[in-house]
Amino acid sequence: MTPYYDEDGITIYHADCADILPTVDPSDVDLVLTDPPYGIEWKPPTNGGRMVVAGKYEYDTAGSTLTDSIVNDFTPFDISTLTPFGRLIVFGANYFEHPPGGLVVWDKTGGGKARTFMPGAEVAWTNIVSGCHIYHQMWAGAYRDHSDPEWNYRVHPTQKPSQLMRWIVGKWTEPGDLILDPYMGSGPVAQACHELGRRYIGIEIVERYCEVAVDRLAQGVLPLEV
Repeated sequence: MTPYYDEDGITIYHADCADILPTVDPSDVDLVLTDPPYGIEWKPPTNGGRMVVAGKYEYDTAGSTLTDSIVNDFTPFDISTLTPFGRLIVFGANYFEHPPGGLVVWDKTGGGKARTFMPGAEVAWTNIVSGCHIYHQMWAGAYRDHSDPEWNYRVHPTQKPSQLMRWIVGKWTEPGDLILDPYMGSGPVAQACHELGRRYIGIEIVERYCEVAVDRLAQGVLPLEV
């Protein structure tokens, strides 16, 4: 498949990752760093095979959703689809089953600076280190670290700050390493790899987010405010 973007070691595909992953040699990949759909909106069928959740999400007997804000968020995420690639850091560890390993925790309160009823942290599972590794950056609703150039931008429902991804990439990879991101979203991992001299393969099923990722590679910040 022809890449949507391919410059300076950064390659982006507008595609379903199920179509691209079989073409990537796991031995070439130094780290998978990604934020997949966790299956939060998946619900087992009831009431004769159909159900409505809060009047918004409707599912058929296979668990498929007819309307959904996150593509493919209507089925449980299966970490085994990524394990052939070896070294993994995968966000959403509190939503999907995974083997024993370490945790990377993003403290969204900035060490307790933000007081919010929203979740105070997001958790990634990893098989490359043990224990719990914490990154503090305030990013909870209206409480955000204004030193981050992206603090006032939001173009993706589960957007992560690129400073978080720079911390991860800088801590657990080396210059020239290849990072694989099968669920690219708006491209924070791509931006981190571009800035830190890592090679990158990103895959995103929604073309609009591919456009945003390419723009942010050129401009350094997200170009759209929603």
